[in-house]
Amino acid sequence: MLQIQLEKPGQFIAVDRPEPIPGDGEALVRVDSIGVCGTDLHAFAGRQPFFSYPRVLGHELGVEVIEPGGKPGALRRGLRCAVEPYLNCGHCIACRRGKTNCCETLKVLGVHVDGGMQPLLAVPAHKLHASAILDYEQLALVETLGIGAHAVERAEIGRDDYVLVIGAGPIGLSVVQFALLSGAKLAVMDLSPTRLEFCRAQFGVGHTMTPGDGPSRLREIGGGDLPTIVFDATGNPASMASTFELAAHGGRIVFVGLFQGDVVFNDPNFHRRELTLCASRNGLSGTFRTIIGQMERGEIDTKPWITHRFAMAETPEAFPRTARAPGLLKAMIHVE
Repeated sequence: MLQIQLEKPGQFIAVDRPEPIPGDGEALVRVDSIGVCGTDLHAFAGRQPFFSYPRVLGHELGVEVIEPGGKPGALRRGLRCAVEPYLNCGHCIACRRGKTNCCETLKVLGVHVDGGMQPLLAVPAHKLHASAILDYEQLALVETLGIGAHAVERAEIGRDDYVLVIGAGPIGLSVVQFALLSGAKLAVMDLSPTRLEFCRAQFGVGHTMTPGDGPSRLREIGGGDLPTIVFDATGNPASMASTFELAAHGGRIVFVGLFQGDVVFNDPNFHRRELTLCASRNGLSGTFRTIIGQMERGEIDTKPWITHRFAMAETPEAFPRTARAPGLLKAMIHVE
């Protein structure tokens, strides 16, 4: 069975491996669509935390059930599913408190263990979330949406909040999507005019800005006030540090992006504003099911997000080219 393996930063190779044999409680699935996200791009460039080589990438997956496994009747052959790629232990303090997404020994498919750049994959049956309506590309994007949905859950947004999202890449857009559903006032900041135009045209975001516009523009949008909630989805240390100056007194900051290093901030400013700082990781199982329902009802449309497509067999040549492509928002790999 052909796998596409990231051998080391910047180098994919094709590897022939035996077909997976599902273990107890696992289902065998056929991989159809694989979303490419910032995690994959950073791994390719050698800048991904919690990562080791060689590795089969692929954690944004739209799959078909081949052998259901698990409990009788829970799944059936032929179902289209999104994969929840977070393998948690089930018994650490985070898991016991229902916070399975930050399990002490969490392993993510395509990051800590081999993922979906292969035709067949064995996964725990309870990590599959089915839809009779959505196509494989839509299902592959549920995981991305889950990151934004969970970040918005962490922020506890109310309708009277004023929200700033910094970074309009795929993760930032997933935050934008759910911030809009909250009904709060929203502004989006990014360096790219193309991405800001996407926010205006596809999401109807009324307030967009670049980092150079600064706090004065934020106060103008807020009627004199700074944002009560600031999300940073850039993974850029300078941008993350700037959030402590952009959040209102009594506000909340949510770091959605991450990088290898330390965030440094001024403690008197942090205390004077009595800010709340949150990290946000992956969505929970219930979040996956909620998002699928929202997509099925037409409340969320991800089709405009996909700007590039290529076949899995083309990955060694196409991935580096796509990673550098102007206008890249979301690439989708199809397994033939």
